[in-house]
Amino acid sequence: MVRGGRARALLRAGALLAAGAALLALGWRLGGAGRADEGAAAGRARGQAVPGRQLPLVFIGGVPRSGTTLMRAMLDAHPDVRCGQETRVVPRVLQMQQHWARSARERTRLEQAGVDKEVLDNAVAAFCLEVIVRHGEAAPRLCNKDPLVLKMGSYVLELFPNAKFIFMVRDGRATVHSIISRKVTITGFDLTSYRQCLSKWNAAAAVMHRECQALGARCLAVQYERLVLRPRETLARVLQFLELPWSERVLHHERYIGRPHGVALSNVERSSDQVVRAVNREALDKWVAHVPADVRADMAELAPMLSRLGYDPWANPPRYAEPEDPAAAAAPAPPDHPLDT
Repeated sequence: MVRGGRARALLRAGALLAAGAALLALGWRLGGAGRADEGAAAGRARGQAVPGRQLPLVFIGGVPRSGTTLMRAMLDAHPDVRCGQETRVVPRVLQMQQHWARSARERTRLEQAGVDKEVLDNAVAAFCLEVIVRHGEAAPRLCNKDPLVLKMGSYVLELFPNAKFIFMVRDGRATVHSIISRKVTITGFDLTSYRQCLSKWNAAAAVMHRECQALGARCLAVQYERLVLRPRETLARVLQFLELPWSERVLHHERYIGRPHGVALSNVERSSDQVVRAVNREALDKWVAHVPADVRADMAELAPMLSRLGYDPWANPPRYAEPEDPAAAAAPAPPDHPLDT
């Protein structure tokens, strides 16, 4: 008899596969308003990618509590972009595919059933596209903010070769303090231990850093601290990377919350109550008085990714980037998006 947990996992896998098959049967094409053309999959030759895989999607990732929600809210304020809330299902489907890919036994079973890598990749891509496209308003540029997707960035780029990735980086001490103080549940993190959480943060950050490096020019690392201290300069770099025109709206995301083609928030995401406010610096050094002395003493060895990502493990409090000059921050950065005028 199959145990409860395994049974649930098998049922979930079956449901996801059934959903993927249904999507392929319907076909998917982003044409005009993004209508689905029935029979498209039936007429698609074997080896031909599911329509939509060439879209220039944007994926925002990073260790949770690293500023991913702030970045997506800022991009959501841009007239040409829609990110929306975390979907939660996109990383889970990707993780399931990774499990199948790593297991020789599962791969053999799938191939014997006619479900080879090509079929599976198209099914996973169709599922992700359906979720990303349909869970929010239409926009010229679509974006996904499920932080852990970046851990599978290389595979995501296989699915969507024109995608770009933003890797949100934050001082691991601040990230861990935020996780613990706000009681954010993350698999494997012990919310009673700064030491254990920093070790887990280090491991997750290392994986994402390697993925970002492997993605090369398609991944841009952005420090949360720099985004907060120098928003205009940082967002100009982000929009240039994404090949999007400048828009003053990205500097004032809080004005567009809940508005059509603006920033949609989820009532259950832990960061929603923070991004309703304008960009501020309050969270930069809240962690300083909370990390235990014994953990601070071992910081360099405990979290070597701090140094790799540009943070001083011995600085308490650290010195982050210099704040933007108010005059420079207030100056327009042409060319503006037509809707800004």
